Parts: sequence; C-alpha cells; structure tokens
Amino acid sequence: MNSFELLQQTFYNFLKNQFEIPEEILNQAQFELNSDSSKQNFGDINCNIAMICAQKLKKNPKTLADQIINTFQHPLIDRIELAGPGFLNFFLKQEWFFNLAQEITSQKDTFFKPTQHDTFCKKINVEFVSANPTGPMHVGHGRNGILGDVLANILAFRNNQVTKEFYINDAGVQITKLGKSFKIRCLQQLGQTIELPEDAYHGPYLIELAQSCVAQFGSNLEQEPDQFFESYAKNFMLKELQQTLQNYGIVFDVWFSEKSLHDSNKVQEALNKLIATGHTYEQDGAIWLRSTTFGDDKDRVLQKSDGQPTYILPDVAYLINKFERGFDEVFMILGHDHHSYKTRMQVIMQVLGYNPEKLTVILYQLVHIFKDGQPVKMSKRSGNMVTLEEVVEEVGTNVARFFFLNRKADAELQFDLNLALTQSNENPVYYIQYAYVRTISIHRNAQEQGFKAATSINQPCSDIEKLLLKKICFLKQLIANIEKNHQIHMLAYYTYELAGLFHQYYNQQRVIDSQNPIKTAQNLYFVSIVQQTLQLCFFLMGITPMQKM
Repeated sequence: MNSFELLQQTFYNFLKNQFEIPEEILNQAQFELNSDSSKQNFGDINCNIAMICAQKLKKNPKTLADQIINTFQHPLIDRIELAGPGFLNFFLKQEWFFNLAQEITSQKDTFFKPTQHDTFCKKINVEFVSANPTGPMHVGHGRNGILGDVLANILAFRNNQVTKEFYINDAGVQITKLGKSFKIRCLQQLGQTIELPEDAYHGPYLIELAQSCVAQFGSNLEQEPDQFFESYAKNFMLKELQQTLQNYGIVFDVWFSEKSLHDSNKVQEALNKLIATGHTYEQDGAIWLRSTTFGDDKDRVLQKSDGQPTYILPDVAYLINKFERGFDEVFMILGHDHHSYKTRMQVIMQVLGYNPEKLTVILYQLVHIFKDGQPVKMSKRSGNMVTLEEVVEEVGTNVARFFFLNRKADAELQFDLNLALTQSNENPVYYIQYAYVRTISIHRNAQEQGFKAATSINQPCSDIEKLLLKKICFLKQLIANIEKNHQIHMLAYYTYELAGLFHQYYNQQRVIDSQNPIKTAQNLYFVSIVQQTLQLCFFLMGITPMQKM
C-alpha cells in the first residue's frame, strides 16, 4: 500500500469502529486526491462520506462531519475542514508528500500496480479489429485497434494474463465474393472482356494484385479453380492487414481462423449444444433459438432451411472455443452498429450456462477524417474510404494512436489531419512529447553543470510540487478504474493533464538554480518522477517517447 491507500484504510477503519459505518456504505464513498489546480483551497483529499451516510443511514451530514473532524486524528494530517453540506477536505502535512515521493521513486512501475490483495491474475482474451481480409482497413479499424490494444496493455499491467486475438473472417460469402472479384480482375488483365458485378469488390487494390498474379502465372490462371483465387487473394490481404497493424504498433498473440471452426466440425457441435439446452425449435425447416426468453427483441435463426448456418452460429462456436481455452473473461471491441449483436452474445452466454458478466462488449462510434476543414471521404487505395494505412503514413504511428484514443469510445471522433501534423502545443501529441523531451533536456543541462538529482526530498514542497505528486499518485487509481469501467480514453486525458502540470511547474520556477544547489537537486528529483510517470503512460498507450524535438 502507498501513503494514500494507508491513509484511506486508517480513516475507514476509524469510521467503522467509531461510528459503526458498514463496509458497504464505505465502499460507496469517495476518498479522492485533489489534483485540480483551481481547487486547492479545498484541500489535498476530498471525502463525501458524511453525505453518503446522510442518504443511507438518515444521519445529518453536517453533524456527522463535525463529529469526524473533532475525533479523527492522524500524524500526517494538518487539519480537516467542513465544506458545503457535509464534504470533508483533508489538508496534509509536508511529511506525507515526502513519503509519497520516496515510494514513487523507489517502487517505480510497481507503485502503480495492484497490491497483492487487490486482484488475482485472470486469464483474459481481448479480441479486436477482426477486419474481413477482403480489402484495406479503414479508419474505423484504427479506433477499434487502439481501444483493444491499450485495454489489453492495461489489463496485463494489472497482473492479468492477456491474449490479444484477431478473428479472421475467412469463411462465408465475403470470401467467395473476394475470390470471384479477384478472378475477374485477373481475367481482365489477360485480355478478356468481362465486367465486375455491382456487388463485387471494386477497389483498385485488386487490380494491382491481379497484375502481380498474372505476371507470376500468366495464362495458366485461366485453368485455375475458384478456390485458387479465393485463397490467393485472402492470403495476400491478410498479410496486408498484418503489416498495416504492425506499422500501427499492434502485434497480436493469436490469429484465429473462422474457417478452422467449420473444418473441425465445431460449428455443428455448437448447434448441437444449443439444441441440447432445450431453447431451440424448428420452423419452416430452419432451426431457431428462442432468444426472446432471455431478453432479445426477437428469436434468431441458427440454421437456415437449406442446412447452412447463419453467421450467428460460427460466432457461438468461437465463443465456446474461448471458454474451452480457459479464459476467465472475454472482451470484444465492435462498431456501434453491433449493438444488437452485443445483446445476442449476452443471450448466448445465458443459454449455454456461462456467466454473462464474463463477456464484455465495448462499442465505439464512427470516425470522421478532416483536412483543411473539409471531410476526407475518398482513398486512392480503396476507392471508397480513407484507409488506416494512409492515415498512419500521413501523421505517424504515435500521432495516429493518440488521436484515435483521445475520445470516449461511444462518442463520434473527428480526426483533424491538419492538427495532427501541427508542430505546436495545439497538437496534444506534440504537447505531451514536449513535456517528456523537456525532462530529458533538463537532466542533460544539469549534468553539464555538475548537478545531480536528490535521492529523497526534505525541503518543503511548493503547491505545484504537491499537485504533481498527487496527480502522479492518482495514476494507480486511474489504471484500476479503467480495468473496471473500460473508459480507455481516460489514459490519454490523464497524460495530457500531467504534461500540462509539468509545463506549469517548469514555467513557475527555475529548475536549475546555480545559487541554490540543494533546491536544484530536489527539483531534479521531481523532474525524474514526472519523466518516469510519462514513460509509463507512453508504454501503456503504445507510444514511443521522443528523445529530442
């Protein structure tokens, strides 16, 4: 436990013993570090326990707050003040900040990890992107990718065993359509007059691939079966997807083939399992799942009258496969148009007897690309969309990842290419990178002048130094919150705010002061703490920190 957690535990134990406040009510209370620079008059820690007790235990909040202030004592608390209708504001002594700073520097990343009793290692599967291997990935996949990748990073940092997984949709009508489209492009290259059907894949990428294929095989292609074209195009597009994702900073642990579920008869086995539950029925030759029993808006077809599975059934087989592999929790990152799919998967979980809480589906909204104030809609590569590859090439991996992350998942995102390329503080990526580079520059200048950072602090902390320490301490709680509420964008917000506080710190005081070597050493100590914390934030976001700008 760090200094903040120990103080909270001590205070809560006091409340339980002195006022007999139940554990469940204490768990509803907020005991939070105040790292808002505009609200420092409200103390270092704010707590609403008196307000919670007023609602739950019918106690007068001001009376209870006064009783707490008059009876609770702690050697590291300077004073407690009552604010508003019953809020408690704690003002901490300098020694508390000394202790906290020492914990952060000595424990490094371990400081932000869960204490042993907070959590246990869970086996977690995070499936994301899972784009059809039928064409280049669009910008929506960029948002999907960053949400899944950063969530997986955070879950792993929280001591969980995490598998990043890509589900290859390599079975079904879309692959058949890809093969037919590619075959026609090859035959066109061989001089045949043949048109693509309206519903075929019309992107220029298939023309480029056909030119390459014809150069390799020549007229022999005319004798190849449809399966050749399906396999050739699919494998090529899959390699393209993998390369794009790698350039975007995403490496998957598992690439899972949908086709493997069909080939191993797992799809039929999934249907048999659903039938065995007693929640299916036959109608007009088709097999239906009685999903309305479990809250769905209508029953769902599992197998069509011609014996072919609907797209739901392979997904059921895939879900069963994940739990058979021993995963304790399963995450899926999907576009907002999959809202009903989320409901169906929750229903399937109940039908199969799994705990629905073990499946979490995170939905994200659309991405709009803007340049020069106008929406960008067309791509030279795909012909009808902006590709992720083009955005990454345009702005770089770091900028692309942060911009896609820097917005709540369920809100539409406007990606401004002009802003992304701006080399000024208006660009949030430039702003946070500049903060990190500034820490490097300060240490380099200090070393050249013969100064070294202190190994601890014992000089009074300024208000901005206290703010920095509280902000840095809060990162542990933020990471824990993201594991629970999946508000992944909050890490980007936090990093920007921390960078802002550091810029404020730098502008308020002279970090390297040749006339005051003791204060300089302490300043360098604070700079090291900020640098260490920014490094962790960059690591979790999958962003490479710059060494100079």
